[in-house]
Amino acid sequence: MFLISAEKFLLWKKKQISKGGENHSLNLLIDSLGGLSNEELNLLKIKSEQNLNLKMNLDLLEYFWDKHLNTSIPIQYLSGFSFWRNLKLEVSNRVLIPRPETELIIEIIEGIFKNKEEKITFVDLGTGSGAISIALSLANPNWNGIATDIDKNAIEIASRNYKNNSNQSNLKFYDGNWWDPLANYKGEIDLAVANPPYIPKDTYELLPIEVKNFEPKNALLGGKEGLDHISQIVQNAPLYLKHKGWLLIENHFDQGEKVKKLFLENRFTSVKVLKDFSGIGRFTIGRYK
Repeated sequence: MFLISAEKFLLWKKKQISKGGENHSLNLLIDSLGGLSNEELNLLKIKSEQNLNLKMNLDLLEYFWDKHLNTSIPIQYLSGFSFWRNLKLEVSNRVLIPRPETELIIEIIEGIFKNKEEKITFVDLGTGSGAISIALSLANPNWNGIATDIDKNAIEIASRNYKNNSNQSNLKFYDGNWWDPLANYKGEIDLAVANPPYIPKDTYELLPIEVKNFEPKNALLGGKEGLDHISQIVQNAPLYLKHKGWLLIENHFDQGEKVKKLFLENRFTSVKVLKDFSGIGRFTIGRYK
């Protein structure tokens, strides 16, 4: 640990922000590598006379901040960690950085399955870092979860994240494309959730550097219209869902009605497009027959 006065630290932080970049990004770096949370940072402004302990010295923190400013590498990849809901997740450039809007998925699902005693089997298709599947497994120990991903590296990362964030044993991980690893679960799934690649090709080419140059292309690009993977998931869902089983998919901001149509064409009922924090139709949900 590195002992430093709060006054010196705040001057250092002011200097870093003067170079450019966003305050929340610097705070994330300080949290993930320096071990100083946002709550603790806010308290420093009130108690600037105190001393504090950092996990990393200021010179090294400054090195990582400069690297972020000069290359646009996301802080999460520089530090190797991302914070999502109440989870601290290991991430690398083999998995997407979990987005705040995706957190709503957990609330939507908890709103559907309100009976805490009800035992369900859920699957998280294309789990990446494991954010959704881990959050769901922690939400209710009675729920048995399955997480799949086509990338073995992602499965290894998600498995470690589960071990680091939980002492439960209600989540399993399988390597394979979407539904492929679930041959033994046909007709047994109560809930399937997916945040698949949904960015249309033309939109992908215009993504910010920090996304396009560093986050995995195969987790972002959804084909010409962005619907290639979503179509595959929806069309195969009836083989795996129980009667009255639910499917929830995160989609691009302008795809809601198209995805809703896909659901209806594949005999889903109670189909709705739900909005995210910004009022955008971000999630499509339906029940199989």
